[in-house]
Amino acid sequence: MDAGSPPDVADLLRSAGLRVTGPRRRVLRWLEHHPHSTADAVWAGVRGQPASVSRQAIYDVLRACEEAGLVRSIQPAGHAARYERRVHDNHHHLVCQSCGRTEDVDCAVGASPCLTPSDYRGFDISQAEVMFWGLCPACLQRRRSASAPAAQAPAPHGG
Repeated sequence: MDAGSPPDVADLLRSAGLRVTGPRRRVLRWLEHHPHSTADAVWAGVRGQPASVSRQAIYDVLRACEEAGLVRSIQPAGHAARYERRVHDNHHHLVCQSCGRTEDVDCAVGASPCLTPSDYRGFDISQAEVMFWGLCPACLQRRRSASAPAAQAPAPHGG
């Protein structure tokens, strides 16, 4: 591995004190290319690659990887938990209110925790979790198309 390349998932698992197993490797690889996936989406993506893995095994892998700091979960209100490998930074998320599409967005302003509460109430704040809600470009376009007036049909000619 060269100095600029990301560590192999097996190395990540070992460095986190986790055993290297096929399901763990497949889950981490899947999430690398499919961030913000639900557990069901991860299961659908990794089952049968090359051997089957149960849905419960996926939940167990996600929990272990989250506890080890290899995976982060977010749970937008009204949506299933979503998992990603982007950890150890204080990024936020854009969530589509229609389809649930979720995208990363870097810190709003300044250094971590990015936002300053009006009253700290004695807390030592280390992180702010922000979700911006709106419509993704595809849902916005669908909404605009659906609300556009239908083309007027020409009036029938009497005979």
